[in-house]
Amino acid sequence: MILLGRPSDRTVEEFLSTQLNQGFSYSEVGMTNTAGPAPAGYTLDHNRIRLGEGPDVFDQAVEALRAWQHFNLGWLSVCSTEVPIEPGSLVGLLTSFTAVSLLFACRIVYVVRDEGLVHKYGFAYGTLPGHPECGEERFTLERNVSDNNVWYDILALSYPASLPVTVAYPVTRFVQRRFVEDSQLAMQKAIANQR
Repeated sequence: MILLGRPSDRTVEEFLSTQLNQGFSYSEVGMTNTAGPAPAGYTLDHNRIRLGEGPDVFDQAVEALRAWQHFNLGWLSVCSTEVPIEPGSLVGLLTSFTAVSLLFACRIVYVVRDEGLVHKYGFAYGTLPGHPECGEERFTLERNVSDNNVWYDILALSYPASLPVTVAYPVTRFVQRRFVEDSQLAMQKAIANQR
């Protein structure tokens, strides 16, 4: 949804209520949970950054992810940081550029929890109709028990949802790269602020 100015809380609530029963805008639901190449037509983006080391850093990173700190970007945010990290949760996203705001939604597809040799925590969400992109994005934290390094990992598979987004694809790719960089920085700051 394209809006002039920043939407009111009521506008956000009304928009999200229209998204509750929407299906995903792509058919390969769960694709970020499998190994292998990207499905035909999708652009693959995979980025990792080291956040530190040790179980304390991992626990801090998990808390930051649960509080949606990886979306605390200024120009892009979640509509509510109270959204639980569980399959089926609806996530409203709001981005603002000068006098225009974009409001769109995703739904959490699955949650990652593993306490084996590599401790993992995270989730993936998929786009709903009206999102500028179609696809899925996974956010995971990993701590390898053998070296204690803690990593923040973002995996996205997407394609433009409409002709205007396709025409503006260089701008879209710039925004996607900026999101990754800013999200990584937000997680680094969240960890630093907890120390």
